[in-house]
Amino acid sequence: MKRVIAIVRPEKMEAVKEALFALEVSGMTLSQVNGCGNQHGWKEHFRGTEVLLNMVPKVKVEVVVDDGVVESIVAAISKAARTGEVGDGKIFVSPVEEVIRIRTGERGLGAI
Repeated sequence: MKRVIAIVRPEKMEAVKEALFALEVSGMTLSQVNGCGNQHGWKEHFRGTEVLLNMVPKVKVEVVVDDGVVESIVAAISKAARTGEVGDGKIFVSPVEEVIRIRTGERGLGAI
């Protein structure tokens, strides 16, 4: 099993959700987050003082899936989230050792 975490633009959240639902992903977690990457934010003037705003609003999408569908998940997220501009986001893939469904105690792929 793998956990796929995607950090995307807020305006791309619906497109990413639809792409994942089209692949029949059984569940996902969405979080509103702030961060910065290579763009390091922007400068604005507030009451005559220049202020560096380096935390950009993003959406974090997390799914846990079987190893065999990771590449299709990554491709779908990439296609749905890409604008071609700086700040499109990142996708992280990491192993998941175990999943336990709290309600039933079921473990492994069946618990996803």
